[in-house]
Amino acid sequence: MKSKWFELKEEAIKLRENGLSIGKIEHRLGISRSTLSDWFKNIELTSIQKKRLLKDWHDGLVKARKKAIQWHNTQKEERIREAKNQALNILENIDLKKLDILELALAMLYLGEGAKKKVETSLGNSDPLILQFFIVALRKIYNIKTEKIKCDLYLRADQNPLKMRRFWAKQLGLPLKNFVRINLDKRTIGVKTYSYYKGVCSVRCGTVAIQRKLIFLANLFCERMISQ
Repeated sequence: MKSKWFELKEEAIKLRENGLSIGKIEHRLGISRSTLSDWFKNIELTSIQKKRLLKDWHDGLVKARKKAIQWHNTQKEERIREAKNQALNILENIDLKKLDILELALAMLYLGEGAKKKVETSLGNSDPLILQFFIVALRKIYNIKTEKIKCDLYLRADQNPLKMRRFWAKQLGLPLKNFVRINLDKRTIGVKTYSYYKGVCSVRCGTVAIQRKLIFLANLFCERMISQ
């Protein structure tokens, strides 16, 4: 019994003898791969044709990988947009003007990042956004004045202290005089620092009373949520 593609056999064999890949012939003529493999089993390709097929296969693989990466990135961007929209929807239902909400947010941040052993309220981080929030919350909730806010910088050996002080002063909206101590890590001597890394800034406001209140608030909130 003749195959339904029998009339295309001669054309398919010529294409194969000209060095075309089975995949391309399958796509062009619509013939199943198993049938083509059977037709081509006695066709011997030249070394040049084999090299070209290998190159085509490699180029196809690279193209497929690029498409896969592009698809993955597109999907990732969509998931990121969705996550942002979900976050915005939550924020729309929260009254951000309420100081008790702000204080709870500050307490949870402090529980994770703030100093607990020092007899002061302080928080260190390499992310300016976190420290900006910390300062804003201190001012709004506890009416901490700018002159009461002091900063220490912890830098790597190859970082310029004055440049980093100016960077953090601009980011946090504080005068340079508020940056009282700069510590250089001698262990990093001879190791180049990435340009995006600006060291760690520790912001402190002196009093330990705020620290105690924040830690109690965060712990009690966690305990109540767990016990519900």
